[in-house]
Amino acid sequence: MELWDIYDENKQPTGRTMKKNDWHMKPGEFHLTVLGVIRRPDGKFLITQRVMTKAWAPGWWEVSGGAAQAGETSEEAVRREVLEETGLDVKGAAGGYAFTYKRENPGEGDNYFVDVYRYEMDVAEKDVCLQEEETDGFMFADLEQIQKLAEEGIFLHYDSIKEVFY
Repeated sequence: MELWDIYDENKQPTGRTMKKNDWHMKPGEFHLTVLGVIRRPDGKFLITQRVMTKAWAPGWWEVSGGAAQAGETSEEAVRREVLEETGLDVKGAAGGYAFTYKRENPGEGDNYFVDVYRYEMDVAEKDVCLQEEETDGFMFADLEQIQKLAEEGIFLHYDSIKEVFY
């Protein structure tokens, strides 16, 4: 069973945990998620397409990420998520933490912080090994392609993370 740490509104650990996707947090409580943006030297970004079996946003495009597990630092979580979802190891890559944003969903018990990371890596298609349970495909997209997907309403979190693409 996967556990997540619970944080207060100042992103400080409370010392308590919750079960994965067990949305019973109180107002002012949050869990932590991470996103790992990978940019190649040619200015293109690695984006993945969610499997059609996902309950939420199937077929949408996104960058790698997920929830930090209990006891895991934000940086450990982003490294693990990127490696699991793409087969790429960002340890030692240029870049790192970019910024955090907070999402509150009153009445849903699902409030979270998102730590966004950006790494610069010279990767080719042959280097990417997708986690089939999570992703249906990938592409190296430029900013214009990502913006187009966002305009179509099929790129997750774009409005919250768009600054990381510049």
